[in-house]
Amino acid sequence: MAAINGKLESTIIVSGLHIVSTPIGNLADISLRALATLRTSDLIVCEDTRVTAKIKSAFAITTPLLCYNDHNASKILPKIMELLQKGKIISLVSDAGTPTISDPGYKLVNSAIQERILVTSVPGASAMLAALTTSGLPTDRFLFLGFLPTREAAKQKTLKALNEFRATLIFYESAKRLSATVKTMADVLNPRAAVIARELTKKYEEFWRGDLTALALKTSREREKKGEFVILLGPPQAAEPPSNETVNQMLLEALGNKTLRDAATLVAQETGLKRSDVYRQALKLKENIIKTE
Repeated sequence: MAAINGKLESTIIVSGLHIVSTPIGNLADISLRALATLRTSDLIVCEDTRVTAKIKSAFAITTPLLCYNDHNASKILPKIMELLQKGKIISLVSDAGTPTISDPGYKLVNSAIQERILVTSVPGASAMLAALTTSGLPTDRFLFLGFLPTREAAKQKTLKALNEFRATLIFYESAKRLSATVKTMADVLNPRAAVIARELTKKYEEFWRGDLTALALKTSREREKKGEFVILLGPPQAAEPPSNETVNQMLLEALGNKTLRDAATLVAQETGLKRSDVYRQALKLKENIIKTE
């Protein structure tokens, strides 16, 4: 059913691949359109049949399930494509939330597109967006990065490349790796506000908010909690501009072996201040030195 001008209208569900979002925790979040699509489909492709079977049971859906994941993709993908080419209606779901976000569904989507098979979305819940919109961090520019590499060196390399990226960064993490990951973030990244969201939409939903260093300490002290975690990092905090006294000291050191103009250029580069402002301050500093001599 679709809502138009406040009224529900029947939706014709045609053959093709339907990307169906399912609840991330609270079953009441499923949409009417999602239910209609799942019931009408010839097949539901899912990551884990045991997980999706719970949704089937809760909403009396009888459509058969087919497991499709990273381990069996090469074997199962051709079978799904054959059914799509025969005009079947197939729904793709993930274990929770919106499919193809940090799961193998995108390979199936690309295959269907290449074969000019209809691919359409039944939008709904997403842990990433649910966390972002309730985080209190900037939402006008954000970057979703999924799970960080497991190896520490690769994790640090990824984070270092993001250090100056002026946007909210969003990651997924497991309970087992949470503390170590947040510690690495605090060690590598510049100071910034952070939020950790747990068990979104569920009974034990939690938000931990604070600066990244404080949250690293908190996660190290917390007893391991179950569930899926979303880590959100605000843009790097702007550094406090150096005081006039600090700039003067830097200028005095630079003037020891540089001209006034070169000293001002060097200090401007090191502090991020405007060169013209530093040059005027250098002139005043030189005038004061001459007066005291």
